[in-house]
Amino acid sequence: MEEAVDIEVGPISLEARLAMPDMDNPVVVRGAEVCREAGLATLRFNFRGVGKSGGIHDQGESEQEDVHGALALLGKALGPATPLGVIGYSFGAWVGSRVACAHDRVAGLVAIAPPLSFYDFGFLTECPKTLLLLAGSRDPYCPRAEFEALAAPLPRAEARLIEGADHFFFGKLYPLGETVAAWAHGFSEPSPGQAGRDRGAG
Repeated sequence: MEEAVDIEVGPISLEARLAMPDMDNPVVVRGAEVCREAGLATLRFNFRGVGKSGGIHDQGESEQEDVHGALALLGKALGPATPLGVIGYSFGAWVGSRVACAHDRVAGLVAIAPPLSFYDFGFLTECPKTLLLLAGSRDPYCPRAEFEALAAPLPRAEARLIEGADHFFFGKLYPLGETVAAWAHGFSEPSPGQAGRDRGAG
């Protein structure tokens, strides 16, 4: 599904179409795979209006309820004391980050290819969660300068650029997976009295 959007470039506006990736997107699938390999429970889903999910696209507002619902389901499956993580890709990075930053049970957050040309991620300056920002150096929707400017004032954030990768990580799924896997292994390290497998990422 594509959404009509405008890209503001100084005094002019560019017409554009933004596509919302679904849960079978290779980036989403790879992220889930490496998290499972690290011992995490995973849950991936389609936002409302995508794939077979009901409802209609709501510019990222009602989609926050979708994230809350997914976290509730994962949390119920894992038990009330289990820390949760959120991994979001593209549009999902924006929606998921807004929910994760304010959610009591979310301990870690990964924002993959945050589309900084379309959405404001300034709220991350107030986010108390451990954060991994991940993008490709050739992503037209996440320009390197904007990515570095976003990461600079975030003391709890790790920022990683994958050289040569575009927004869709064509040919770069392996380094993408390695980066997410390193985060997942760190996230799954058990705290005293808690097994790593008892954590989950959605």
